Amino acid sequence: MRVLVVEDDAKIASFVVKGLKQEGYGVDHAPDGDTGLALIATTTYDAAVIDVMLPGLDGLSLVRRMRAARATLPVLFLSARASVEDRVCGLQAGGDDYLTKPFAFAELSARLRALIRRASRAPEATRLTAGDVTLDLVAREVTVAGRPVELQPREFALLEFLLRHPGRAVTKTMILEHVWDYSFDPQTNVVDVLMSRLRSKIDPEKTRIETLRGVGYVLQNTV
Repeated sequence: MRVLVVEDDAKIASFVVKGLKQEGYGVDHAPDGDTGLALIATTTYDAAVIDVMLPGLDGLSLVRRMRAARATLPVLFLSARASVEDRVCGLQAGGDDYLTKPFAFAELSARLRALIRRASRAPEATRLTAGDVTLDLVAREVTVAGRPVELQPREFALLEFLLRHPGRAVTKTMILEHVWDYSFDPQTNVVDVLMSRLRSKIDPEKTRIETLRGVGYVLQNTV
């Protein structure tokens, strides 16, 4: 899952970006509205967290332009303005949810996940399964052949991405875009290292995740 955070307050931006990364999201940060709009036009995101008060192009105008360009990604507005009128304004501008500052990261995370879930039109999909591998998005638990497996956040994010594309080839670039940050060189071996760690926990026999030389990986639907 990849999220864009558009926030000019460096402290808040660092807090949100760090928290999302720890939960396994790939995150890009834009310090102003114009940069955020440019990123949305060139990058595929699963959701965006956008501050209302931004230098240059403000958050409401950013989302209006984004919607006018038919960009449909879910938007969670952040704002110090807490009145009913302000919230209504945000929703009318094209936002999907509105969170007032100060806020708890746990609430931001829960709202963001709900937006992504609704956007996927699969609100019931709190469990992802392929073969004997099951991932519970709510409990953040993984089982393989009924056996619980403990994964680190980045390993969990990689497995979630694979489970969302069962039986389909996913490239290293796709993994970098959705699980990691663009700051990584596509030629880096971080994907191989992370895949090796994930395999050691869920696929030591190498029967569940197939390597396609020169292409990427495929999570098998059956074992």
